[in-house]
Amino acid sequence: MSEHRAKHFPSIAAAMATLSILLPSSLADAQQAEADKSREPEMASRGQRELVRKIEYGDWQKVCFKTPGSGTVCRTSISGTFDTGQSALRADLIERDGDSKARVQLFLPVGLYLQAGVKLTVDQGKPYQVPYVWCTTNTCIAGNPADPQLIRDMEKGEKLTLEVVDSSVQSVTTELPLHQFAAVRNGAPAKTFLQDIDE
Repeated sequence: MSEHRAKHFPSIAAAMATLSILLPSSLADAQQAEADKSREPEMASRGQRELVRKIEYGDWQKVCFKTPGSGTVCRTSISGTFDTGQSALRADLIERDGDSKARVQLFLPVGLYLQAGVKLTVDQGKPYQVPYVWCTTNTCIAGNPADPQLIRDMEKGEKLTLEVVDSSVQSVTTELPLHQFAAVRNGAPAKTFLQDIDE
């Protein structure tokens, strides 16, 4: 395990990622309550289309963040890139020491139909709906408290199918490999960042 002292992150994306893993639980609980009211998207897609560009996925990685006085937050993630080298998506499972609730978070391209949210399905199992929570100029983030059954399914499954609806209201799917997920999630982190908070 390597340890890096990180007072300042080198990019806005890294700062966003850190901010998102430190969301207060009250916000996550409010989002869960809202999601429970409407598990299904308001509007069904008008069909399905293939991805325009292929997505290549890297390996699952676990990274942890230690902040004095607030314990450790770990993120088990996989990233996908288009064949052009441009980032396509990132999927995170975020867990905090001492908190039984995990959070699933997805970074996706802009230009999707936000009201439909994101649908996650492990193999041929039950689908889980994840709402979008905010967008920036070049990415949209969907997130929700993770259903414990979803995590168990991911640990035993072969593939995680991610389905979104594009701006022409057609659904698009991609499959994330799960064969490394359980070992990486339950293993030691690849990196641990020590975060100092300036008074």
